[in-house]
Amino acid sequence: MSGHSKWANIQHRKGRQDERRGKVFAKLSKRLIVAAREGGGDPETNPKLRAIVEEARAAEMPKEKIEYAIKRGTGEIEGEAYESSLYEGYGPAGVAMIINTLTDNEKRTVADVRAIMRRHGGSLGAPGCVTWMFEPKGEIVVPKEQADEDTIFAVAIEAGAEEVNDAGDAWEIRSAPEDFLAVAEAVRAAGLKPERAEMTMIPTATTEVPDTEAPKLLRLLEELNDHDDVQQVYANFEISDEALEKLTR
Repeated sequence: MSGHSKWANIQHRKGRQDERRGKVFAKLSKRLIVAAREGGGDPETNPKLRAIVEEARAAEMPKEKIEYAIKRGTGEIEGEAYESSLYEGYGPAGVAMIINTLTDNEKRTVADVRAIMRRHGGSLGAPGCVTWMFEPKGEIVVPKEQADEDTIFAVAIEAGAEEVNDAGDAWEIRSAPEDFLAVAEAVRAAGLKPERAEMTMIPTATTEVPDTEAPKLLRLLEELNDHDDVQQVYANFEISDEALEKLTR
């Protein structure tokens, strides 16, 4: 069975395609702007900003774009002001979902998110209805071609990671939020190049989705992720490997 992490890896790889790369960078720029505005433009003294810079590096965002976004956040360069909102709800088959957004027009964004959810058999819920089903974690994904099992375990665990999982063609390293940056830096110091490195929300329990409902759920996730204001979508689903591979080709 496959879950949100494997789906996220697939989406990340799609994001490296030229036609999607601009959208990925635009979303990261918004997050860099807000983090710099809230905590200052120095990643060394702003852990939130530093974590997003690490994610941008893993996404191969050019250094000049990262620096430009930070300057917009600190006010050195003028630009739009974005506000953060979190929405919770349920998708097809009762899958719990958390949707993070950054927007300059919250009324527009919540209307769009609600319409997308309804279109694919989901609905928004009250604040707090599903967040208790998730816990924050740092997640770093390293292709297996870069390191064998002994190497990745030694690097990750020594740096403070909680676990290393076999994700098929990659190693998936998870850590407590406060250890994420130390683990990411240790991975890079070992000469490894993460293909994904981010703060995420991991479900504490999952919902198994029948193959008949899987297409509807994945279309919902795709449309939400394609929305310019949606930054991250977390969901606690488990679907068959066959269904995931068929529907994400």
